[in-house]
Amino acid sequence: MKIHVLQHSALNTLGTIEEYAESKNHPLESTRFYETKNPPALNTFDLLVIMGGPMGIYDYAENPWLKDEKAFIKQAIGAGKPLLGICLGAQLLADVLGASVYENGHREMGWFPIRAARKDEQKPEFLEGLPEEITVFHWHSRTFDLPAGAVHLYESEGCRNQAFIYDGRVVAMQFHPEVHEERVESMIRRFGDEMGEGPYILKKEKMLGQEEYLAGTKRFIFSVLDKFEKLVRRENKE
Repeated sequence: MKIHVLQHSALNTLGTIEEYAESKNHPLESTRFYETKNPPALNTFDLLVIMGGPMGIYDYAENPWLKDEKAFIKQAIGAGKPLLGICLGAQLLADVLGASVYENGHREMGWFPIRAARKDEQKPEFLEGLPEEITVFHWHSRTFDLPAGAVHLYESEGCRNQAFIYDGRVVAMQFHPEVHEERVESMIRRFGDEMGEGPYILKKEKMLGQEEYLAGTKRFIFSVLDKFEKLVRRENKE
């Protein structure tokens, strides 16, 4: 499975996504629209991963390249490509699919649990094999509405729409399943003084050294990427 990543800053490294690619011998390449206007050809990758970033998805004045990236994401969706969006990437997917993105009622920063949505209804196929509840790392102030036709996957106390899947192949996750300890440390160093206070903002010292949570989220993102791999294999056989 050939993976291509859209990155939005040097800070937003690939974390355990890179570990997954190395463990599976999957080719991994990246594009930074803030550095180039040349998107990858659609036939050069199987899975498109859209990472997080410090900007807002409507900040066109400061980041005019966002329009080009959105156009490319829309093209990839239209071509039937599998996509995974993380944090800002999830917001970009929601926007491209016609939903609103706006400030959430609370900032979520640190380790907080998410739980599977739609418990009283049939479990979405994508959740099969994934935990009903897991503590993951958050670092966001914005949220999104669910696009028309999307299936709600996860929610949290501080943010209802934590994840959705669209058309069985486009997955958005507001949280950060890709973090490792170095990634958490870098976010605290860069943005820790801007955190503020709130019911869903952890003290910095409680964000670090959470080996159990780190191991759990690594298993989680590996499972998610395995699902994409199976999807790609199945479609390549057809």
